[in-house]
Amino acid sequence: MLVLLAVFVLWRIDNPRVERLRAALVDRVVPSFDWALVPVTKLAGMIEDFQSYARIYEQNQELRRELQQMKAWKEAALQLEQENAKLLDLNNVRLDPKLTFITGVVLADSGSPFRQSVIINIGARDGIIDGWAATDGLGLVGRISGVGSRTARVILLTDSNSRIPVVVQPSGQRALLAGDNSPRPLLEFLENPDLVRPGDRVVTSGDGGVFPAGLLVGQVARAAGGKLRVLLAADYERLEFLRVLRSRPGEPITDPGSLIAPVTDPGLDGGRAGNG
Repeated sequence: MLVLLAVFVLWRIDNPRVERLRAALVDRVVPSFDWALVPVTKLAGMIEDFQSYARIYEQNQELRRELQQMKAWKEAALQLEQENAKLLDLNNVRLDPKLTFITGVVLADSGSPFRQSVIINIGARDGIIDGWAATDGLGLVGRISGVGSRTARVILLTDSNSRIPVVVQPSGQRALLAGDNSPRPLLEFLENPDLVRPGDRVVTSGDGGVFPAGLLVGQVARAAGGKLRVLLAADYERLEFLRVLRSRPGEPITDPGSLIAPVTDPGLDGGRAGNG
């Protein structure tokens, strides 16, 4: 404080000698005074760097937010792409022209390893009946088992309660596709297993009026132990839309026509024989 006070007083004196002293002091001190400005310069640089880092951090946060939004849009786009592909597959399915259908959205699955089923958003108000076949864009998925007013349950082919008659092509071997809660149901009661090869096509046979004939089920695959199973054509990992086929049971034939001989009266036949 004393030095500063002395400098202040020295600078306030208006005298030629003091002026020359001030000039000499300035010439001596100022050129070598750069060292005193180094901390100030460094501090100013640090402040600028901090401001630059702050701007970079804000830009980074903004980019992170935009990236999160892009990820959300990407997920939405993938879901729409999958739904679009599934609907296109449904539109490309070739069915019997006599069959009509109605498409529903899968609402939920059973959530149990011991029951393989899904719930769809169509029911009795849409004319759904127990036993009708349900397919996705690739193949048969299961059958209607339980109908409510607005919803219906579809038992999948993999369920242990599922049993449907099928035929293996091109050998024509008839069998029963039995679900066992595994991704690949079993082929049971084959007439001649030696005629069946892995990769053979499996379709519904239409026996018993359970399902319409010719619906694609999958391909034959040989499992461990030599058992024949079916690699299902339906994409069970992405069951979003199901097409329910309106199939009607065949009409019973009440008139035998000329295929069966008419029944005669046994008494008449005996009388004719006696007369003869």
